[in-house]
Amino acid sequence: MRLTLRDIGLALSVPIIWGMGITFAKAGLDEFPPLFLMSMRFIVSALLLVWFYPPPVGLFRAIFLIALVSATIQYGLTFYGLDGLDASTAVLFMQLEVPFTAACAAFFLKDKLGWKRAGGMILSFFGVGLIAGAPSLRNQLFPAFLVIAGVFTWAIGQMMIKKMVTITGFQLIAWVSVFAGPQMLASSLILENGHLSMIKNATLVGWGSVIYMGIVMTALGYGIWYHLLKKYDVNQVVPFLLLMPVTSIAGAVLFLGERPGVRILLGGLVVITGVAIIVFLGQRTTPFQMGAEK
Repeated sequence: MRLTLRDIGLALSVPIIWGMGITFAKAGLDEFPPLFLMSMRFIVSALLLVWFYPPPVGLFRAIFLIALVSATIQYGLTFYGLDGLDASTAVLFMQLEVPFTAACAAFFLKDKLGWKRAGGMILSFFGVGLIAGAPSLRNQLFPAFLVIAGVFTWAIGQMMIKKMVTITGFQLIAWVSVFAGPQMLASSLILENGHLSMIKNATLVGWGSVIYMGIVMTALGYGIWYHLLKKYDVNQVVPFLLLMPVTSIAGAVLFLGERPGVRILLGGLVVITGVAIIVFLGQRTTPFQMGAEK
């Protein structure tokens, strides 16, 4: 199925929404610990959406597992890593979502990998090595590992979501949020402390990050993403995420005052080049064909 102009516009909005969300999340982590911040994010999303989409009878177990893998575990890993890294650096590591997704598609969906995609994956991991070797990351390798582990978990979650053929994108994110919010809150109560004090002392920046991530990044961004992921092949929509580092780094520089070093930017360029090889040269058909749907 070809991407329509409308769906291309929707696909372009996702990396903008998610890229700026990394900036908001980094600001929110100054006031809330990762799991507590993410739990509030998904609770807000659930309270906004659940009234409009009926319970997916017969799919609760599958959605519970999707929420556990693609939200609770994935965001727990990713945002604990983000807490110890600059947002501009973390988002470059997040570009491994493309080679990880391609590898998972080959393993779980029997999608042919091919030598071009394999070469792009090797190049991407080489770029990650350049970033990890930067002097500014010398004492931050464990947070970097957490982000990479979270990205790998995200890719596995996308394979699980791809198999959900009887539920709409917004209905899926609504009920993923219903399960993910309590999962993360329970994990936060076990692993983190000082919740009441943090709520009492939170500023507009902290609450703004919760609202942005809950309403814009999750309800809107993931609703659009799941809609596209269910409608098109994985490798038709994943290329749009190449734009995410641009918006995220711009937000980090403008609003957080970050100044990524030359080696980090060079490594990021190598990663993105490898990703581009995977999603463009590795395609059997052009992923950005425009026109009416068949």
